[in-house]
Amino acid sequence: MSRSPADADRRAGRRLIAAAVALGLIGAGLDAGRAALDRWVAATELPALAVATGTEVLARDGSLLRAFQVEDGLWRLAPPAAGVDPAFIEMLIAWEDRRFRSHAGVDPRAVLRAGAQAIRHRRVVSGASTLSMQVARLLERGPTGDWAGKLRQARVALALERRLGKERILQLYLTLAPYGGNVEGVRAGSLMWFGKEPQRLAPAEAALLVALPQAPEARRPDREAGRRAAKAARDRVLARAHALGLIDAEALASAQAAPLPDRRRDFPTLAPLLAQRLARENPGVPRIETTIDPALQRAAEAVVARATAGQAARVSAAAILADHRTGEILAHVGTAAWSDEASGGFIDMTRALRSPGSTLKPFVYALGFDDGLIHPETLVEDRPTAFGRWQPQNFDGHFRGTVTVRRALTESLNIPVLAVAEALGPARIAAAFRRAGMRVEVAGGVPGLAMVLGGAGVSLEDLVQGYAALARGGRPVTLHVHPGATGGEGTPLVGPVAAWYTAATLAQIAPPTGAEAGRLAFKTGTSYGHRDTLAVGFDGGFVGGVWLGRPDGTPVPGAFGADLAAPVLFDLFDALGPRAVPLPPPPSEALTLSTARLPAALRRFPPALAAPAEAPRLTTPGGRLAILFPPEGAEIAPRDAPLTVRLRGGTPPYQWLLNGAPAAAALRGETAEVAATPGFSELAVIDAQGRSQRVRFRLLAP
Repeated sequence: MSRSPADADRRAGRRLIAAAVALGLIGAGLDAGRAALDRWVAATELPALAVATGTEVLARDGSLLRAFQVEDGLWRLAPPAAGVDPAFIEMLIAWEDRRFRSHAGVDPRAVLRAGAQAIRHRRVVSGASTLSMQVARLLERGPTGDWAGKLRQARVALALERRLGKERILQLYLTLAPYGGNVEGVRAGSLMWFGKEPQRLAPAEAALLVALPQAPEARRPDREAGRRAAKAARDRVLARAHALGLIDAEALASAQAAPLPDRRRDFPTLAPLLAQRLARENPGVPRIETTIDPALQRAAEAVVARATAGQAARVSAAAILADHRTGEILAHVGTAAWSDEASGGFIDMTRALRSPGSTLKPFVYALGFDDGLIHPETLVEDRPTAFGRWQPQNFDGHFRGTVTVRRALTESLNIPVLAVAEALGPARIAAAFRRAGMRVEVAGGVPGLAMVLGGAGVSLEDLVQGYAALARGGRPVTLHVHPGATGGEGTPLVGPVAAWYTAATLAQIAPPTGAEAGRLAFKTGTSYGHRDTLAVGFDGGFVGGVWLGRPDGTPVPGAFGADLAAPVLFDLFDALGPRAVPLPPPPSEALTLSTARLPAALRRFPPALAAPAEAPRLTTPGGRLAILFPPEGAEIAPRDAPLTVRLRGGTPPYQWLLNGAPAAAALRGETAEVAATPGFSELAVIDAQGRSQRVRFRLLAP
C-alpha cells in the first residue's frame, strides 16, 4: 500500500522527536555527570595548606644572612620575595605541564596520550601528572604509582585549582619540590647547589633545578652514581626548552657543556649569632629584616678571623660597626668561629659582661670638661696619691709628674682620671653611663672609683653604645638592627664642647703602625690579668668596637689592647672605604688655647688629696688580705648551690672577680657566693685599699 507524503512527514517527525528525546537524555546525563563531578570536587577534604618554612634573617638589601630549618629538620624556604627567575618558571612548565595555565587541574589530553602509549607499549611510557597533581602529592606526601593514589591526586588537584588558583599552586610547588636529602623548595635547592638565590639563573642551572625533583636522590650531582643521570636529565630539559623556542641554539650548546655542581654548599651564615638571637626573640616570624650591610658584615668577619688566626688556642674576638647618625648597626660579629665549640664560638661576646679596662676613662674626662673642672690643656698631677686607703699605680708602675689632661688621657694614666672621678663622684659617673645607654655592672651594685679603671662589667655592645654618644656631640642614640626603628635620643650625656674636647683628645692617641693618625677618635683597654683587650672608636659618621680574649676568662699573657685590638679596629673602619667620614671641626664655643692662656681656674686641677710624703703602710686592723677558700690549686666537687668563697683580713668593702669578670659578692662580709662553672677558674678579691689576692682552682664536672 502506497504511503502518502503526509505519512512520510509524520514518520520523519517521529524520528526527529525520538532523536530530540535521545539527545535530551544524553544532555541530561552529561549535566548530571558534571553536577556529580562538581559535588565530588567540592566535597574534597584538602590537606593542610599552611606549609611551614624556616625563619629567614635578612640583610638591609634583602639578601639572606642566615636561615633556620623547620621543626622536622628540613631546609625549606619560602620563594624569595623578589620572585624566581621567569625563565626557570617557563622551563618548568614546558617540561612538567605544558597546558598548566589552561587545564582545570587534570589534563585530559595528557591522560589520553599516556593511556594510549601504555596500551601500545604495554608499559608506562609517559605520565599525565600535572603540576597541580604533583602539589597534591607533595602536600599529602602520598604515593606516586598506584591508581588509588593517582585518583586522590586528581581529586585534590581539581579542588586546589578551584580554591587557590594557578599562582598559589605554583608557589606551593616552588616551596615543596624535593631537591635531595632534607632540602625542599627551589630556593633552598638553588642555595644548596649553586650558592645563589634563584632570582637569576643560567639556563644550565634552571634546567638542573627543573630536572632534580623528579628523582632527587638518583640524580644528585654530588655523587658519582648520580652525575650521569643528572646531566642526562638536565640536557633533556634543555632540549625541550630549545624545541619550544625558550632558548636558542647557542644557549643550548653552552648550557649542555656547562659543568654540574660537584658538592652541596652550606647555607649562608652571615652574622650567625645575631641571627640566632633575633630568631629566638621573634618565634614564628618568617622573615626578619635587619640593618646589617652584607658587604661590611663579610669584611668584619674576615677582619676578626685574621685577628685570631695567629693567636693562642681558644682566643676569640668580637666586633661591632654602626652608623651613629642613624643608630643602625651595620656589622655585628659575635665570635671569630661560631662553629668552634672549643673556643666558645657559641657565645656572643658582644653581649658578654667583661672588664672594660681603660675604655671608660673618656667618659670621666667628658663629664669633667662639661662641668668646667678641666680643659684638655689643664695641668694635673700624676704622682703617688691615696684615695682613702687605696693607693693605685699606673699600668706600667711609673708616674709622670705634672702633665696635661690631654696627655693623661692619651697615655691612659690612672691617677689623674681617679682625681677627676673623685671630684665628680662615682654615683654621678654611673648615672652618666646609664644616660649613654650603657649597663655597667659593679659587684654589690655600689659604684666605686675602681669602676673607672675597669673594675666593672660592661658588654661590647654597651661600650659602642656609649661611644656613639661621644661621637654625636654628647647626644645618646639607641643602636639597633631593625629597619625603621628609631635611634631615639635620651637625655644628653654632655654638651657638644665637652664631647669635642674628648674626641679631639682621643684622636691624638698614637694609631697602630701604618694607620693614619687623627682619622679615628679611639681608646684601648686591657683588663686585669690580660683577660680582655679592647678598642672602641669613631669617626664623623660611624662608631665601632673590638674585643679579643678567651671567652672562658683565661688570661692571654702579654695581650694589650693597643697591640691586639686597635689594629683590628682600624681594619674594621678601613672596610668603610669612601664612606668614611672625617671627624668634625671644633664648635665655635670651644677654647683651643694653651695652658698659659686658659682662664686661671682651668690652668691646674688640684689633686683629690695631697700626695703623701711617704707612701702609707698597707696594713689595717684586719690584717693581711688572704683567700681562705678555695685554696690555691684546689679541686672542688660539684655543688648544687653557687660556690661559697671565704677571705680573711683586708679592708672592706671587697670586690670579687671570677675569671676577670665581676662576681656576685657580699661587700663587707668574709664570705661570698660566686657562680663558677666546671673547669679551671681564677678567683680574685680586691679590698678598699686596692690590695688583691688570687687563687686558681678547678671545679669538677657533675
